[in-house]
Amino acid sequence: MNALIQTENIVKHYELGKVIVPALRNVTLKMERGEFATICGPSGSGKTTLLNLLGFIDSPTSGQVFFDGARITYNGFSHLHTLRLEKLGFIFQTFNLIPVLSAYENIEYPLLLTAKSSAERKTLVERILREVKLWEHRHHKPNELSGGQRQRVAIARALVNHPQLVLADEPTANIDSVTAAEILDLMCTLNEEDDVTFLFSTHDPVVVKYAKRVIRLHDGKIVDGQT
Repeated sequence: MNALIQTENIVKHYELGKVIVPALRNVTLKMERGEFATICGPSGSGKTTLLNLLGFIDSPTSGQVFFDGARITYNGFSHLHTLRLEKLGFIFQTFNLIPVLSAYENIEYPLLLTAKSSAERKTLVERILREVKLWEHRHHKPNELSGGQRQRVAIARALVNHPQLVLADEPTANIDSVTAAEILDLMCTLNEEDDVTFLFSTHDPVVVKYAKRVIRLHDGKIVDGQT
């Protein structure tokens, strides 16, 4: 397999006034295509920071990041916006849906930022709505949906443009255990059938059980699951 995303000696510091706070310390990580992995660790271990760096939302203090064999540069973020739009999908624990838009419109929204035609967008949105079993709820707004249904909308939005990598930050945090299992089963199916690479950040032991690889962080360092 070819590495989809890779980091080499990533360091990330944050400045709080005159204090330098280390968030990641020399993190080297490689993820192959088609993996279904999770990042685990206590609060403050650097999970979300690492996820943000892998999603090009933030830049490292030092070290290198590679995506699909190409080194990521941080001289201006416009090219990274295109990369995120075309290659990555994000699932947030708070859903981050637009309340005035229907499920269909929330899923279509990122496609409006691409060059896809109306017909292309319609085909993609309708396909993913059926995959996540939300077709009958496509006209419902977020406040008309259950927590599990809203998370399915968030998953559909992340997957609608056929990303190579999906990053999920605590995706089961705001749903009950039964719904969480259904959501994880869905993502496992998408991983196996569509070869989508998934990387989770989680405290949830149920998510860990589903993962085929567990990457453990402590105090900003990988202590297990590096390769």
